[in-house]
Amino acid sequence: MKRYFVTGTDTDAGKTLVSAALLLKAQQQGLTTFGLKPVAAGCETVATSDGPQWQNEDAQLLRQYSSEQQPYAIHNPVALQAAIAPHIAAQQENQALTCSQLINACQPAFDSPAQFQLVEGAGGWLVPLNDDETLADFASAIDADIVLVVGLRLGCINHALLTAHMIQQSGARLAGWVANSLSDNMDAQADNLAFLKQWFSEQQVNFLGHTPYLAGINRHDPEQLNAIAEQLILPDDE
Repeated sequence: MKRYFVTGTDTDAGKTLVSAALLLKAQQQGLTTFGLKPVAAGCETVATSDGPQWQNEDAQLLRQYSSEQQPYAIHNPVALQAAIAPHIAAQQENQALTCSQLINACQPAFDSPAQFQLVEGAGGWLVPLNDDETLADFASAIDADIVLVVGLRLGCINHALLTAHMIQQSGARLAGWVANSLSDNMDAQADNLAFLKQWFSEQQVNFLGHTPYLAGINRHDPEQLNAIAEQLILPDDE
């Protein structure tokens, strides 16, 4: 089993789109897959056979593209209502988020026999869990290799280099990065992408692909998501 933690340069960089596409790509290559969203903020009430349940659309998507599907709560053990930073959303619900508590909550997911396990973070690399711990601590504690999604927007070079430096300083292995177009008219997008490709190459970090901007894509439609998956390679797949 290989475990990857997907983080982004910031919120809305495209982590979930890339995560779902990587899960689909892995299935297409014959691997069993499991997608995990340890903590999700921004949930809505969904009617289930066990009664109303808080669920998050991004976590639903990871579950959809998991070949080893479990009950929703195993794919997303901490589901918070407010669409704000997880530690603030947890405080509003009188919950405490800690690294050890989150690892324990994720243990049923970690027990999955899937060959390709993908764990999606929330926001960027240093999103807090509490006053002392961040999701970076969680990623390191579960011994996951890191995939960085760079949202191509103004400032993306600075965001990408800062995040990559912090990942490398943490001792985690940066297994690869993905460039994700957030619009179809970003100024100097080609130049920014060329710089990032060169910089990451010098750092010996694999380029996993460039996902194009597709307006109105339905991420839940496997045929449409395949247009993204076709642009990617799996981490460590050479």
